Amino acid sequence: MAITRAQLEAATEALGLALKFDRPADAVLHDFFRARHALGSHDRAFVADAVYGVLRRKRTVDHLAPGGSPRRMLLAYLARARGISIRELAAVLKQDESSWLSGIKAQALDGLPLALRAELPDWIVERLRSRFAEPEIAALAKGLNEPAPFDLRVNTLLAGREEVQRALAVDAVVSEPTPFSPVGLRVKGRPAINRHPLFLAGALEAQDEGSQLLGFLLAPRRHDLVVDFCAGSGGKTLMLGALMRSHGRIYAFDVSAARLSRLKPRLKRSGLSNVYAQPIRSENDIRVKRLAGKIDRVLVDAPCSGLGTLRRNPDLKWRQSPQSVEELKLKQAAILRAAANLVKPGGRLVYATCSLLAEENEDIVAAFLAERSNFRKLHCQELLEQQGITLESGEFLRLFPHLHGTDGFFAAAMQRINGTGGPRTGLKRP
Repeated sequence: MAITRAQLEAATEALGLALKFDRPADAVLHDFFRARHALGSHDRAFVADAVYGVLRRKRTVDHLAPGGSPRRMLLAYLARARGISIRELAAVLKQDESSWLSGIKAQALDGLPLALRAELPDWIVERLRSRFAEPEIAALAKGLNEPAPFDLRVNTLLAGREEVQRALAVDAVVSEPTPFSPVGLRVKGRPAINRHPLFLAGALEAQDEGSQLLGFLLAPRRHDLVVDFCAGSGGKTLMLGALMRSHGRIYAFDVSAARLSRLKPRLKRSGLSNVYAQPIRSENDIRVKRLAGKIDRVLVDAPCSGLGTLRRNPDLKWRQSPQSVEELKLKQAAILRAAANLVKPGGRLVYATCSLLAEENEDIVAAFLAERSNFRKLHCQELLEQQGITLESGEFLRLFPHLHGTDGFFAAAMQRINGTGGPRTGLKRP
């Protein structure tokens, strides 16, 4: 379908707002569409695809059109990355833009630096080089620059996966079981699941397969006391509740009451009665301290750079910086220490992020274990195997889009052993 002048103008305006990088791109688009009721569904789809497309390919666009306006950036993206011909764009081009676009089309992109080819800022590639060879970085970047698949989690408290898959197929929603999660479905296309009767009845939730695997890593038992320490809007909380068959008790903590409030309608649909959502002022809130040493399972899905979610949030690579990561590292270490205080002897602590950076992942865990002699690492691959999940991950869970089809995730599982912890001596850990 041909691009209209109104679509191009709308996309240009939306891109200009997104390029300020003062808010998440999805929030920018949400407000943009809410203020423009006249835009139809096809127009909105074009605008969203174009804005996200430019954010994904911004290094290439900046190389082709240095210092370009949002309109020129958009045209360069459409002509070069999307491969739309100048003839097809002719109806929306201004007088001098055809010859300018011809030059854009003719530019060679051979022999460019890795960071530009990877569509990543230089500082991110520099950090990845410490862990990956250049071909691996290129493959990872390719996965990060493709749109994410649409994954669902079946609420097994209310329905079985096969039953849900058959019911979706009746309504022409094509899906297949996720490769690793035994409660996941990967849907073809982008159907309006939030209007489907199964979603409205609580049998389905949208959740990336990698996020689902964190629940199996924590593996709560039916009558456990569980804390989801950074619960957000509660996607993982709801999964943990289903794994527990609505028995035991789950405390969903978050410093954002607004995020936590989004759990309420989801919880109502889910059929769960074992979830207690509580906003907290900080990781040292009195409501947290009252649970010290009493909790069987604690999940810390820590605030992070989010660089593993670039398939969904390509603007993050431009909104994060080395300075913001330094600030996050301090917050991650403090949250992990506070959450660890809740775990009772024999209990399990899972630290997770959706970051690709070792300084937010392995380094945080290593510093914590060096400080707390009453915790020991558990082997993530073995823990998943105990849940019937075969995934070659090693002692840590590391997930990547180009290898696993999930967002980028990291997780470490630890167990509290007897003792009160404190600085380590030269003695070996049991």
